[in-house]
Amino acid sequence: MQEISYEYIRGLVDGEGSFTFCTRPGLLRVGSDTFKPRIPAFILSMNSRDRDLIISVKDKLDLKNRVYTYRSTPLHAFNKSYIRGSKSILIVRDFPSLKNIIIPVFYGKLRGYKGIQFNAWLELIGTDPAVPSLYKLLYKFHKSGFYKKDSYLGG
Repeated sequence: MQEISYEYIRGLVDGEGSFTFCTRPGLLRVGSDTFKPRIPAFILSMNSRDRDLIISVKDKLDLKNRVYTYRSTPLHAFNKSYIRGSKSILIVRDFPSLKNIIIPVFYGKLRGYKGIQFNAWLELIGTDPAVPSLYKLLYKFHKSGFYKKDSYLGG
């Protein structure tokens, strides 16, 4: 497969990616409140026939995360079964990769709804009490202008 560009990755993520949160087992105490920890996550999910493309994205971004492939299960609706294709998924939720790779590649470079989702995700990282304090640094970097420098990946 030929090498892909950062612009291609941004376009692919615009259609197939997500900036979201994953819950973690255990509890997080904030003052007198207790929450299930919510970890910021970047997810790229596509049909398993595009697994090699997801691996190319992972390699271009120099991510150490695995690409998982899940077999499909029938979806039952109105007494009919629909077979969905298997999914290949890249999930990035470790702090160093989010801070040094994911956020810099997409910061200020996504348009439309995905740009809105990305910005709302950064804001929620800073305001959601269920997000562990380490990840709150991502929000602080965002607010301080740290990511506005053009010296990052795909600048």
